[in-house]
Amino acid sequence: MHSMWDNYPEIKDELAESYAVIEKKVRIRNKEVEQVIFDLLHSGGKLLRPAYFILFSRFGDTETLNDKKTTHIAASLEVLHMATLVHDDIIDDSPTRRGTQTVQSKYGKDIAVYTGDFLFAVYFGLLAETTESVAAIKLNAFVMRRILLGELDQMHLRYNTEITLRQYLRNITGKTAQLFSLSCLQGAKTGKADLAVIRSSQHIGHNIGIAFQMLDDILDYTQNSKTLKKPVLEDMRQGVYSLPLILALRKHKKDFEPYLSKGLDMSAEDIQAVVDLVETYQGIEEAQKLAERYTNKALSAINRLPERPEKAVLYHLTEQLLHRNY
Repeated sequence: MHSMWDNYPEIKDELAESYAVIEKKVRIRNKEVEQVIFDLLHSGGKLLRPAYFILFSRFGDTETLNDKKTTHIAASLEVLHMATLVHDDIIDDSPTRRGTQTVQSKYGKDIAVYTGDFLFAVYFGLLAETTESVAAIKLNAFVMRRILLGELDQMHLRYNTEITLRQYLRNITGKTAQLFSLSCLQGAKTGKADLAVIRSSQHIGHNIGIAFQMLDDILDYTQNSKTLKKPVLEDMRQGVYSLPLILALRKHKKDFEPYLSKGLDMSAEDIQAVVDLVETYQGIEEAQKLAERYTNKALSAINRLPERPEKAVLYHLTEQLLHRNY
């Protein structure tokens, strides 16, 4: 489990229990696939979505919380996240993630597809164990649909230099924000929080997810591949244009076209030229301002939550997460 949770003893034990649940649920006869999943599980994931679920579950009647149920739902959220990562890497043909080879790069696309599918099956199994509510199942199915539509929208917009900010926001709402929003909302509902908290939780998760993805996009331009543990700006070569580039493109498209038109044939020099243009046209600064706006929305809404011990933890975690340099 990631060392960052040493700073959050209030939820570290529950996260460790969720981690153990995942390890138990992914044991299968096919040891090759099992090892693939264990490698993925131990590759440095931060368990952020389970953490937000656990924190929001404590804004209701903590006396009636079922520890086993809470642990299993938290585990299901991380498994869903893992499944989407595996399939995302297949679509993007990504060679590495978190400093290690991706499943599809190391074992091939066949194993990767089956691994992602198996993780989806584990996710639904955990969901079935923890709820008798049709509404909860509908909510999770809706979120899965939005995540997949986000991926499809991104695929449809590859190499499109006319991509708008609205289209970008729609993509990352599906790809990233939906799962953060689900984690917060499901936590508040599981803990039987007040209706006002339940409504607020969904918006907080959405804003956290949007800012989280925006910051990831910004870091592609401001950090090197060793710091981020992934190939810097590989998405650009794949035709996936992130926020700083989209913002710079809006007024200066002709300057970028000689490089972006090369697609997969872009050289390291071409990518560096695009990076220089993004910096020249203040794409990074504009992106930072937009990310800060969503960050402040999340933090302001957290400040308005009822006074609970978890509120300070939630605020500090979110502040740390959305002002990170990694």
